[in-house]
Amino acid sequence: MSQPIILYSHKAGPNPWKVAIILEELGIKYETKFLGMPAEVKGKEYTAKNPNGRVPAIDDPNTGITLWESGAIIEYLVDRYDTSAKLTYTSSPEKYYIKQWLMFQMFNNFHPEKLPSAIERYANEVKRVTMVLNNALEGKEYLVGDKCTYADLSFVTWGALAPFITGEQHKINFDEYPNYKAWMERLNARPAVKKVLEDKQKVMSG
Repeated sequence: MSQPIILYSHKAGPNPWKVAIILEELGIKYETKFLGMPAEVKGKEYTAKNPNGRVPAIDDPNTGITLWESGAIIEYLVDRYDTSAKLTYTSSPEKYYIKQWLMFQMFNNFHPEKLPSAIERYANEVKRVTMVLNNALEGKEYLVGDKCTYADLSFVTWGALAPFITGEQHKINFDEYPNYKAWMERLNARPAVKKVLEDKQKVMSG
């Protein structure tokens, strides 16, 4: 019997919860260890695992591997545990398209400072990314092929964060992006996604 994977997380950050969604979708046993910011995340014990001093990271006792960076973790979990290709494709070019969208998500993370000019800049970037996704989803339900993949799921927690990034002044009207809005609704309706988002809400309000 396999041992649970240890997921190092933070209550609020989107990236650890992105990994949790993949773990839930694949039915992988895991335990979450929430770290305090910045003391524990930047402390010696954790930076021995992740020299970058950020979450997420995982320990997989079944293989002895420790990994950090959410994209690398997701690709590892899919490669190792998604034996039925539930969240991926093994065919070309689909498997490369999935990687392409994962990279796009990872390199469009937002960390707005509490300055009006910075908030406006990041709000504009959120709108740009939303438009790119909306256009890419024209005439289809998912980014790659005819099923939900880890590429789609990688956007869920960042999509949930969008209103907090843009604020009321730069609030996005998602009705203007119907393909994106319908896609997010489909993703958020998935049982694994619902569970993780509910878990996050409980942790943050507890």
